[in-house]
Amino acid sequence: MNIMLAYDGSRNAKLGLAQTISMFRKLDPHLRLVAVAENPRDITDANEDMFQEEFRELEQFLDEALAFAKNEGVKAEKVLVEGDARKMLWRATQKYEPDLLVIARHSHQPDGGIIANSLTYFVDELDYMTFGSVSSFLARRVECPLLILPSP
Repeated sequence: MNIMLAYDGSRNAKLGLAQTISMFRKLDPHLRLVAVAENPRDITDANEDMFQEEFRELEQFLDEALAFAKNEGVKAEKVLVEGDARKMLWRATQKYEPDLLVIARHSHQPDGGIIANSLTYFVDELDYMTFGSVSSFLARRVECPLLILPSP
């Protein structure tokens, strides 16, 4: 079974990797971990430096995830691409044709009380209404099954 996992090194992505391995281990999966480095919106030196740093961090996160998968006895490979996360993940599904795409839902949950939680909920809803989310974009477009793992 070929499984593509969107991976950014976040806590939820790490949990998603562990859950995916746990759920599909018996099917002898081949994991393809895909990370997307988002292009800077302008070409200033500062933005280019930030982009290069993000690229290096994603490369390191992918290497750590590959080591984790190997330690768990699961075959895995990494793919690091540049661009808009939604579009690049969609294109990756078209190119690699996975049996399943797995995404860990992004969490912006602060460590705070009811006011912080309410504000976060409002911002998340506004973000969804204005820009959409990676998972909702992919749910409408990918041609393979999509598993969206909830954030804890």
